[in-house]
Amino acid sequence: MKGVVLAGGTGTRLWPLTWVTNKHLLPVGRMPMIHHPVLKLREAGIREILVVTGREHMGDVVGLLGSGAELGLAFSFRVQDEAGGIAQALALAEGFSGGDPLVAILGDNVFEDSLAPYVNAFARNPGGARVLLKRVPDAQRFGVATLDTDGERVVRIAEKPSSPESDLAVTGVYLYDGQVFDIIRDQTPSSRGELEITDVNNAYIARGQLGFGEFAGWWSDAGTPASYARANHLAAAIEPPPELRR
Repeated sequence: MKGVVLAGGTGTRLWPLTWVTNKHLLPVGRMPMIHHPVLKLREAGIREILVVTGREHMGDVVGLLGSGAELGLAFSFRVQDEAGGIAQALALAEGFSGGDPLVAILGDNVFEDSLAPYVNAFARNPGGARVLLKRVPDAQRFGVATLDTDGERVVRIAEKPSSPESDLAVTGVYLYDGQVFDIIRDQTPSSRGELEITDVNNAYIARGQLGFGEFAGWWSDAGTPASYARANHLAAAIEPPPELRR
């Protein structure tokens, strides 16, 4: 399997911290934010990773990550020319994928659990898609999953609902088969003018091909001042690997 870290966007909710830098380069704990998803992919055995970011700060992102050789990884990079949504950014990974299954992570996701069990299970049966969920007190900020009465299947996902049907947030960790790019091509922009990853996931639900897992440990995004502060608190004890210590 291959990995994709989606590190685009303008980071407006974190202004003025992001006036002159990509938010994924801000520190979270003792590492730049983007190293957290990168190291989770490495821990899960993934070595080929595509990083998608905007044109304004691509040079800084490449300058930080380099080729990936020091981490035993191989990085590729793609530019998202404009903020057109998560699904649009993921579409840039089609050539990189080569038809292989992917693990896609939003670059501002910081979490405790290993991805290895989810990646290994998907690698054994890579059809369809999987989303990872987490129970949160502020579900209205996220895509929210509703399960069937048995709690065994996601029946729908609502994007940032004002009255969430559950407290199960769809985290920014997704596993997709090679059909995801055909599904993205079938999508139309939302009212925000973006291709929504929630629409892609709901398309998999319509096909009966969306599975899910639920994080047991802590998880946080880092896209708002409050969640950024929380992510820093939760990640404070995470030690950088020896390769990142100078």
